[in-house]
Amino acid sequence: MSVSKKIKLIWDFHGPTAQKIAEHHEIHLKEYMAVKGMDSNITGHQQINEMYSLAFMVVTEEHMIQVRDALKPHRGELYQEQ
Repeated sequence: MSVSKKIKLIWDFHGPTAQKIAEHHEIHLKEYMAVKGMDSNITGHQQINEMYSLAFMVVTEEHMIQVRDALKPHRGELYQEQ
């Protein structure tokens, strides 16, 4: 049985409102996943410092191109489950 790679797609936000924007962006990522009926439900946001935060969603390799083209993440990386 082949296990699909998981990709963490990341949106970066900078400036004094970065944390609030990242929190809000995560809401839209969850909505997108629900509308598209995606299996994965891993999303989040993280404050790196007071001027830089990010939002992310984790998708399977099969969905990566579709989501990338639709939502235009700033970057992506392989997702390592903890």
